[in-house]
Amino acid sequence: MTKVYYVYILASRKYGALYIGVTGNLIGRVYIHREELVRGQTSWYHIHRLVYVEVHEDVEAAILREKRLKKWRRDWKIALIEQENPDWRDLYPEIAAQG
Repeated sequence: MTKVYYVYILASRKYGALYIGVTGNLIGRVYIHREELVRGQTSWYHIHRLVYVEVHEDVEAAILREKRLKKWRRDWKIALIEQENPDWRDLYPEIAAQG
């Protein structure tokens, strides 16, 4: 079975604070953010809504993509989210139900 890695964007609300991360366990990592189990940006600003996900088979490619996205201008990040998720729907319940 091939290991997959996820680049994801969380938002506090539509057009709110954003957080970009990379993980090999999307459900577990987003759960940690949502439940504020680790102190940091996502807990301080209540950034819990999973609004964008990319799947990568290569960990190095996923890490590189995360680093590049973090350097993007905010309006580019918003356009990326809205291209796939124009309503900024929280994708976590759907993904967690599959997992």
